Amino acid sequence: MAINTFARKEIKFLLNMEQYEGLMEVIDQYMNPDKYCVDGKEYGVYNIYYDTFDDFLIRESLAKPYYKEKIRLRSYYSPANPDDTVFLEIKKKIGGVVAKRRVTMTLEEADNYLKTRQKPSSNKYITQQVFTELDAFLSNYYVKPKQYISYQRRAFFGKDNNDFRLTFDRLITERRDNLTLSEPSYGSQIIGADQRLMEVKVSDSVPDWLIAMLSELKIYKTSFSKYGKAYQSFIYNKIFENRSVNV
Repeated sequence: MAINTFARKEIKFLLNMEQYEGLMEVIDQYMNPDKYCVDGKEYGVYNIYYDTFDDFLIRESLAKPYYKEKIRLRSYYSPANPDDTVFLEIKKKIGGVVAKRRVTMTLEEADNYLKTRQKPSSNKYITQQVFTELDAFLSNYYVKPKQYISYQRRAFFGKDNNDFRLTFDRLITERRDNLTLSEPSYGSQIIGADQRLMEVKVSDSVPDWLIAMLSELKIYKTSFSKYGKAYQSFIYNKIFENRSVNV
């Protein structure tokens, strides 16, 4: 069982294809592709977000508090088999700094833990520590699967700074039913086919070359949460359906 933990800033931008292609023209000068993204390849990211029965966690997040947190189960396989590796993650944002802690296990182990709190055996202190944090979170919030989100991603790391990362996501897909990683990805799209969601992930400052390119291509920071966007779409559709019934 493995563990990853880190803290960083995450800044988001919604790009059109002209802006995206403009960045791609220069990115090789400053960044290396993720090992899974050589020669322009992408990889899939598949998530189940957990929330309370009344969606408290995402409603609180959309209110933009100083502190917010969420829990999700992530896989890089679709559909995932019971013995495939998945990551159970707690993600917190405190004053603009994102901290993520996660434990690695199989999908079967993760499903069992979330249902019964039975943990896979591990003698690693840090793993036990994160499970203690997960236990506390799950004691504070009675959660269940509430949202599926998947996307295709290209990722790059700075040549001079491995902590600097750029990701580009497309085909951001959401659904509120059949909430399992054991099923293939399908659902509604939450950005256009000609758009890319770019995330700048950095532990210190944004490099000068990227600041210059953002200015040249007129790319501006935006507030964008995949889960939040999916939830807002769900609420809008419910309101529209209720109005249609009452007409």
